[in-house]
Amino acid sequence: MKRAELARGVVSDEGTFGSLQLEDGPLLRTTELPWRDNATGRSCIPPGKYRCEIVNSPRFGKVYEVRDVPGRSNILLHAANFGGDKELGWHSELLGCIAPAMAIGTLKNPMCNAQRAGLRSKEALAALMAWGGGLPFELEVK
Repeated sequence: MKRAELARGVVSDEGTFGSLQLEDGPLLRTTELPWRDNATGRSCIPPGKYRCEIVNSPRFGKVYEVRDVPGRSNILLHAANFGGDKELGWHSELLGCIAPAMAIGTLKNPMCNAQRAGLRSKEALAALMAWGGGLPFELEVK
């Protein structure tokens, strides 16, 4: 089974940003929600090892789902740019999922404020999907 490692770096109210190293594959970046004690819809997932499998999401189509996250469900790897804490006024397109990106930078959010974000997420998701080839893989979140 293939493996991938998500190493989190910058964590702020604007989001959690990290690197996703795909075994024998490209290095991608990631955007997630800030850590909020694993609260559903408000937090990134806890560190650990997880199995990822293909699902057909009604909203995102064919994507990988992170399985067996304690106290959580429907954690997908899908395209998105923003992962901020909405309760603190930041924009988010995530409810606990992980968004791959080609780079991390700054974009104007819908409120016209500058916010840290994942860039070229659709391109990164395509790279992840090609690497995975539809097969399950193990994701280690650090």
